[in-house]
Amino acid sequence: MASAAEQLASNLNWGAIGKATELKKRLWFTLGALVVFRLGAYIPVPGVDPAALAEIFAQNAGGIAGLLDVFSGGSIGRMSVLALSIMPYISASIIMQILTTVVPSLEALKKEGEAGRKKINQYTRYGTVILAAFQAYAISAGLESQVATAGPVVIDPGLFFRFVTVVTLVGGTLFLMWLGEQITARGVGNGVSLIIFAGIVAALPGALIQTLELGRTGALSALFIIALIVGVVVVVAVVVFVETAQRRIVVQYPKRQVGNRMYGGEASHLPLKINTSGVIPPIFASSLLLFPATIASFQGNTGEAGWVQWIATWLGHGQPLYLLSYVGLIVFFCFFYTTVVFNPVDTADNLKKNGGFVPGIRPGKNTAEYLEYILNRLTVIGALYLSAVCILPELLIARGGVPFYFGGTSLLIVVSVTLDTVTQVQSHLLAHQYEGLIKKARLRGKAR
Repeated sequence: MASAAEQLASNLNWGAIGKATELKKRLWFTLGALVVFRLGAYIPVPGVDPAALAEIFAQNAGGIAGLLDVFSGGSIGRMSVLALSIMPYISASIIMQILTTVVPSLEALKKEGEAGRKKINQYTRYGTVILAAFQAYAISAGLESQVATAGPVVIDPGLFFRFVTVVTLVGGTLFLMWLGEQITARGVGNGVSLIIFAGIVAALPGALIQTLELGRTGALSALFIIALIVGVVVVVAVVVFVETAQRRIVVQYPKRQVGNRMYGGEASHLPLKINTSGVIPPIFASSLLLFPATIASFQGNTGEAGWVQWIATWLGHGQPLYLLSYVGLIVFFCFFYTTVVFNPVDTADNLKKNGGFVPGIRPGKNTAEYLEYILNRLTVIGALYLSAVCILPELLIARGGVPFYFGGTSLLIVVSVTLDTVTQVQSHLLAHQYEGLIKKARLRGKAR
């Protein structure tokens, strides 16, 4: 039997958006914040020659800079004040999540509730500043060493340029961190995820136009372009299906008598997602594999092959060693990050404290072992799914000559953020519809 919330959701009227004043304000605020983010992506860092930068970046687009440029909406290629985007904050958040499972003091702080969460968020902000400053200094030093045919990338290199670049890029990251928090609090959806989503989607029209232009000139056949479009639709449908799929474990609560009334005896479920780790494994795997190519590109033409260039060659896009390493790292990070975000022992203890149990399984240790068994099987399926989604675009780029980098990581982020935002819009509509029903009930009560 469906619950009251499920019955209300099935009768949801999407046309009520026009009447939901609070939801409209949140949607307009979210849209305005994303427009500000896109405008900031076109404000350049002082002291950089745009023509020389474009030439150097075109040569190094296959490294980690190309991947980060996708997430930043082209900010790195233009070296804007938002070039670092929100990635330092995401890296700091992931590091803090891992540390809370390793460091006992942070683990205890996590269990303190709202106060502990605020402290962890503060530590995450400090980590963001440190990571952003380190990355900004590395970028400024790297830019000073780059020389294109049009001249040096940095017009006036020196300590002052590095200082200005670090302050500008760190300030841009902190601004985006603040903007993401504002979207989360006053808008719709997760602000940080929406900023990455906007950066990825902003590059799609240009990539689509470039693909169609190659089809017009004959570089790509019309049949291949049609097959590519159909394939993208199919892959998106598969990603949506898997990201919303759950393994629901039935949880039973015993009956208890309080006075003359009986409470409890209800059956609930514990939802376990097939892809529990989300988009973290592809991001980590891509970053680790692209570091050698990036380091090799910064070394320039020294005339010596070196071990870095050798690794960068064998770990290039589409190479067998790259594909095997990519799959291996995705599988590893799937299992690793799943153990970070879901602890079967803690979940079993919480069920036992609340009187819940899985039918046929003893509470406590046996329940934890059962949950771990189910979770491992789901993680295997999730790892294979992530590997397939991420390897397919790599093959299209390397073998099919697809002229833009819209890899599995980008696709997963776009689909996940879209689903999450639609769910939050639906929850706001449900709240508005529920308030309307309460008002009608009160008016009927007064009329009687």
